[in-house]
This record gives sequence, C-alpha cells and structure tokens, in this order.
Amino acid sequence: MASSDFLSQAAIYLTAAVVAVPLFKRLGLGSVLGYLLAGILIGPHALQLISDPEQVLHFAEFGVVMLLFLVGLELEPQKAWALRRALFGLGGMQVAMTILVVAAGAKLIGLSWPIAVVVGIGVAMSSTAIGLASLEERRQLATPGGQASFAVLLFQDLSVIPLFMVLALMAPDAAKSGVDGWAVAKAVLVIAAIVVASRTVLRPVMRIVAQTGLREIFVAFSLLLVIGVSLAVQAVGLSMALGTFLAGVLLADSEYHYELRLDIEPVKGLLLGLFFIAVGMSVDLSLLTRQPETIVGLALLLVSAKILLLLALGRGFKLPFRDALLFGVALSQIGEFAFVIFGVALAQGTLPHAQYDLMNAVVAVSMLMTPLLLILYDRVVKLECKERPQDGIEEANPVIIAGFGRFGQIVGRVLIGNGIAATLIDKDPNQVDLMRSFGWRCYYGDASRLDLLEEAGIAQARLLVIAVDDPESAMSIAKLAKQRWPHVPVVARARSRTDAFDLRELGLEPVRETFYSSLEAARQSLLALGETAESAATIIAHFERHDLEQFEKTRHVRHDMAAMLNIAEQGRQDLKDLLAAERGERPAQQNAA
Repeated sequence: MASSDFLSQAAIYLTAAVVAVPLFKRLGLGSVLGYLLAGILIGPHALQLISDPEQVLHFAEFGVVMLLFLVGLELEPQKAWALRRALFGLGGMQVAMTILVVAAGAKLIGLSWPIAVVVGIGVAMSSTAIGLASLEERRQLATPGGQASFAVLLFQDLSVIPLFMVLALMAPDAAKSGVDGWAVAKAVLVIAAIVVASRTVLRPVMRIVAQTGLREIFVAFSLLLVIGVSLAVQAVGLSMALGTFLAGVLLADSEYHYELRLDIEPVKGLLLGLFFIAVGMSVDLSLLTRQPETIVGLALLLVSAKILLLLALGRGFKLPFRDALLFGVALSQIGEFAFVIFGVALAQGTLPHAQYDLMNAVVAVSMLMTPLLLILYDRVVKLECKERPQDGIEEANPVIIAGFGRFGQIVGRVLIGNGIAATLIDKDPNQVDLMRSFGWRCYYGDASRLDLLEEAGIAQARLLVIAVDDPESAMSIAKLAKQRWPHVPVVARARSRTDAFDLRELGLEPVRETFYSSLEAARQSLLALGETAESAATIIAHFERHDLEQFEKTRHVRHDMAAMLNIAEQGRQDLKDLLAAERGERPAQQNAA
C-alpha cells in the first residue's frame, strides 16, 4: 500500500512538472515559476492531490545542496579567493544592513525588538535555489551581477552559525543557555576535516572506484560523497549547502571533475524542480484569501526594500547599473532558510504563532515574485538600451568596423596593429563600456542607421567591415552600404550558410565565421590521425575549394529543398572521389562498376 502511495505521488509530481514547466517556458515566464505554480495547484490548499508538503520539502532541499556542489566544482580555489571582496564586503554589508533596516521598520510598526530582529534575520536571507537557478537558466551567472549574487548567497550560508547564536541569545531562557563554544569548535574541525580529506583521501578512493569500470558505482559514490558531506556539516549546525559547496571547490581541479558533474547534474535537476514544487505547495491559500492585502502588501514592501538596498550596495561596489539591478532582483526574495529561522524562533518562544504563519506566507509569496521581476528586469534593460543616446563620432578613419565583439576585435587588432586607423562601433552598451575599459575608443550606436554611417565618414572610407552578430542587422547595413556607397568595399561576417547566401546575392564575398576555424580543427584532426603536414594541408585545400563550389551550386537553388538535397548527396560522393584520387585510389564509382 505504501509503495502504491509513493508511485501515485511520484506520478502527480512528474505530471505537474511535465505539464507546467514546458508551458511556462514557452510563454517566456521561466521554469521556476512553472514549478511554483504547479506546486500551488496540486498542494493541500488547492486541488489537495498532495497533503503533506513539508515531508517532500525536506527531501527536495537536497537539490539545493547538489546545486551548490556543482557550482563549487566550476569554481577553483583561486577563483573563489578572487571573490573575497564581494563575498565578505558586499555579503557582509547586505546581511547587516538588511537586518538593521527591516528590524527598525518592524519596531516602528509596533513589534517588540526580539520579534523585529527575528524578522530582520529571516528577510536578510535570499533563496539560493531560486537566485542561482534563475541566473543559470538565463545564462547570467557569469555576469558581474550574477557573480555578486553568487558571492552574497555564499556569505549568507557562512552567516548561519552566527545568526543562530543571535537567535539563541534572544530566547527567553538565553541566560541559562549562553553561547556554545564547543559547537563553534566542532564546526571548525569539520571544515578542516573536509579540506584535508579532499586533498589526501578522496582522490585515491575515487581512483579505486573508477577502476571498477562500472558507471553505476561511480554514480553511487558521487551521491554518497554529497550526502556524506551534507550530514557531516549538518551535524555541527552548518548549512549543508555551504559544506557541499566547499567540497565542490576543493575537487574543482581533480581529474574526476567532469565525471562528478555528469553523474550529479540529472539528479540535481529533478530534486531542484521538486523543491520548487514543494515551496509552491507550502503557500497557505486560505490564509492568503483571508488576509490578501496584508500578505501581498508585506511581500511587495519587503521585496522592494531589498531591491533598493541591494541596488544601492551594488552601485557602491562599482557595479554598472544593469548589473546592480540584476543583483537586486535576483536576491530580492526571502529565502527558504527563513522557514528554518522562523521555526527555531517559534520553538524557543521568541516568535508568536500568528506572526510565524504570517511570515511564512509572506516568504512564499516573495518567492513567487522573483520570476516575474526578472521578466520586468528584461523590459527595463531594453528600455535603458533604447534611451541611451547615440555617441557622437569625432573621427574619420579609412576603415569602419561595425560590431566590435569577438569577431570584430580580431579584425580591428590586425588592422590597427598594422598602422591602419579604424572607427569602432557597437550597439551593445555593455560591450562598448567593456571595450573602453580596455583602452579601445569604441562608439555606441546602430550602424544600420544612415546618419551614423555618414557621421563616421563612410563616403570617404576605404573599407567597411560588417562584424555584427545579428544577421538582420548585418543585412540592413550591407544593403544600405551597397545602395548609398557602392564604391566602398565591404567585408561582411556571415553567421551561417543561409546568411552567407543572402549576403552573396548582394554581390559581397561573405566570411562564414566558423568556416576557417573548422578547417583548422579538421587539419589538426588529420595530423592527430597520422597524416603528414603536407598531406593534411592538401586535403584541406581540396575540401575548401569543393565547399566553395558547392556553395555556389546550392545558392542558385536555395529555395528548392529537393534540388538542395540532390546537390548535397552528389557533393558528398564527389568529395570522396576527389580525396580518393588524391590518395592514389580508384574512385568509388569505378570500383562499383
């Protein structure tokens, strides 16, 4: 019977995730919001398909632990040390100032100081799961705002023991209990043991496990490693996420780094999704319907206050506005650790039950707000980009490079290094600011605009290089240049073969951005397989000539898929025969005859 209940619940969770998450992803709302709303629907306060969300919440928190372990695997100790300023400076300021501001506000509305401080401590915590998962999903974790968010979340985990000490001192029987110095000593000893074990014991053990050749055993060991570290740090009162993050960092430079990631990633994804569903199930809709103005109003007030505070701190630590805003939005929610803090305060008699229920509802609603705020953030960033005035171009050079990213920079460095002056233009304000910080005189503007190209002096230019990464912008610039200034030579970047067809029809000779780097990779592959340098170069030259011929043939029939397929099939056979002839073999068609 218990087995049947387990399978039924598993089917409910999986169905909710499979239905809700793809729908929300398709609507552009992100997977996190899909999981949260799926949890609300199947939880005890809506459809009542699941009656006990707390049980699964404790189990699913292990997904957050695995997420931190994988983040640690990608962060080598040297990189972690490089984050120390953001970790202790920005993180310390965020926790201290949030507690101070929220506690002062709570005191002003009539709460006692102990309750106000408990609320401040809870609100100071942000959700590691929602913050990091949202930034990873949006590929913004590597941005300055994402790295600041990561550093502050890590500091919040570090602050767990000191904050629990503060809670203990505020308990009604604090005079009897005092501060447990032995607990602090045990925590330090466990961290030291993890560091020593990762450097001396773990790698030989992993080597022995790997030598069995059984993938499932290595998967089991990977999970055992994460679970073991989690239990060890939890036993001394530390955050499980902090302990596994430390283990991940210490194993980041090991030879089993990739195997660990591949084994844990799928399990992490499922458990993290289950965690978000469990958070959604914990939202008490009955309390929300009885006090909607109070709960939603408090959640909006606290989230807004955190955004403003984090934005000010980000700007104070020299983050650009958009990164400081991303930092504020990503950490604006009240985190899952607040549930633990409020529970401890309730158990020790510091927090009354009414405030406990209210604050738990506020925490859950604040988590629901983050995905929506990130969508709003995207809109604000787009508006900011549109409102930024175009730079006035104060020079006229023989070369204009439109697009100064990874492609345009190579062209620019070669030309400028050869003494040829170039005007550098890019329409990404972040890229422009970054290039200026490296000493490049780069202008912000859209090179598809007639007035900008005229201001850059294109009428007198000797060359226009189109290096933008947006195919539509590249075509717009190319058409404008060919129509208005046909005497100016144009070198154009093409992101794909289809883009190259479009540019070729304008009379240009497009440069496919990955074509020649792929040829070099093919040449090195031939060398690695035993070909001589001369033979490899000849084969690559034959292929390049053959591909250019194929390009011209397919360009004329690009809208006829059947003809394209016939040319491609015949081209593959022609290439085989060509290279066979180069090796002195009989072509395949003659052999068949």
